[in-house]
Amino acid sequence: MQNSIYLVPFATPAFDELMALRDRILRKPLNLVFDIVDIQEEYNQVHFACYNAQCQLMGCLVFHILDDSVLKMRQVAVDNPFQGKGVGTQLVKESENWALTNGYTKIVLNARDVALPFYKKLKYKKVGRPFTEVGIKHYKMEKKLKT
Repeated sequence: MQNSIYLVPFATPAFDELMALRDRILRKPLNLVFDIVDIQEEYNQVHFACYNAQCQLMGCLVFHILDDSVLKMRQVAVDNPFQGKGVGTQLVKESENWALTNGYTKIVLNARDVALPFYKKLKYKKVGRPFTEVGIKHYKMEKKLKT
């Protein structure tokens, strides 16, 4: 697989491309839209993008920094033609490596019901009871990173 993972700076053309992908895959199916506050809150977050050899954006994810040791993974999206081809797994594994390199020891996330098997395969554990967010059943999950 000739995919490359990049950190994407806020308010760049690549950031806009990530936002468009997230909107198309995660938001529009739920009739949700980004508003200016949503976007502004991402200024201090860490954005990852996965591109193929043809420079096509295949997927992305975001880390929200909770404290010096914990990150919240959010807005993981893989474009439809690339789903089921290891893009999401590559994004998560490489972002975990980045987290370890930068001193983080734990990642938490809220997984949609349909994504539960994906995160379990990557060794994330359910914490607590299911809850509803944006009209969808979610599970809080976490993973302690091995140092």
